Amino acid sequence: MTEFSVEAERNEMSGKWIFLELGQEHKEIVGMKSAHLGEMRRVGVRVPPGFALSLEAYEKFMKETGAIEEIRRYLTTFRADPNKHDNIVRFHEASEVIRSIVESKSMPSDLEAVIAQHYDDLCEKACASNVLVATRSSGPASHPGQYESYFYVSGFSEVKKNIIKVWSSTFNQRSLIARARMGLRLEFDPIGVCILKMIDAKAAGVMFTLNPVNGDNSKIAIGGNWGLGEGVVSGETANDQWLIDKVTLEITNRMVASKTKECTFDPENNVTIYKDVEPERKTTPCLNDEELFELVRQAKRIEKHFGVPQDIEWVLDKDLPFPQNVLFVQARPETIWSKEQAKSVLETKKQFGEYDIFSLVRK
Repeated sequence: MTEFSVEAERNEMSGKWIFLELGQEHKEIVGMKSAHLGEMRRVGVRVPPGFALSLEAYEKFMKETGAIEEIRRYLTTFRADPNKHDNIVRFHEASEVIRSIVESKSMPSDLEAVIAQHYDDLCEKACASNVLVATRSSGPASHPGQYESYFYVSGFSEVKKNIIKVWSSTFNQRSLIARARMGLRLEFDPIGVCILKMIDAKAAGVMFTLNPVNGDNSKIAIGGNWGLGEGVVSGETANDQWLIDKVTLEITNRMVASKTKECTFDPENNVTIYKDVEPERKTTPCLNDEELFELVRQAKRIEKHFGVPQDIEWVLDKDLPFPQNVLFVQARPETIWSKEQAKSVLETKKQFGEYDIFSLVRK
């Protein structure tokens, strides 16, 4: 139960809702995030334990609960031009109505039973009751930031609720506007859900298997901070940065930030917060060289396997010894240089400074 791997051949998967064993070929069944994580584990890259819900589970929920019919009825009276700024508020209102419809529904009993069994198995494997997990969106196409994910979810009732909230996020304002602009149907946008055990993060961050500033694919760029990776991704924190040559492994640039804030989990209020970093850790690198080079080694492995430059999220587990503590929670093709958008990134970088580059190139 600690790994994604193939339970059955693709042509035997129809009618299934949950998968433990996956590969890259299953992205249309469970979404890209889950499929890529499964593919990484298949080739020996360390990924947190978990399981994946298929797009078919979304379809089953939407149809059997009647949510899709209610949404269709509501949309018969909805009119708004996604290209007109004064119509944006209408999409916000529609999002609130539709999400309330979805989140008011109960999980079909047979689907609920299967999810409950897999969550119990994950708890048993982790030797913890009500193990903390992340419920992460996993779309069949890459739409960074469009859907929502929820972290530090504990207990089956909360897991179930947050899976439904991930499905509901296909109706957030951004997603509705995106579909309207592309002329796609608004009432139905199946996605998968990736359920991963939460890692008690000592540090976390992002890395690219090229230099995001100039597209140089002979380099690996790593950015990180203490605690959770959200601060790095969002640009809310000042982050340590390294630039490493892929061949010589020379650190060509090392910038240790004054890390005044770190993103962490507040168990009393069940929320993530930004707290002050202790003085002795502010100017201490969040990665030592041993950890840094393990990230580089794995980044090269991931890029070689997928065949294109990668945008990777990493985390260090404070409860595990090295190198088992170096884990990966996402890998996807890098998009900025492949789409020749570097000029706009560089212009924005000039305005906001070096520390924001890891968040800017992932918007």
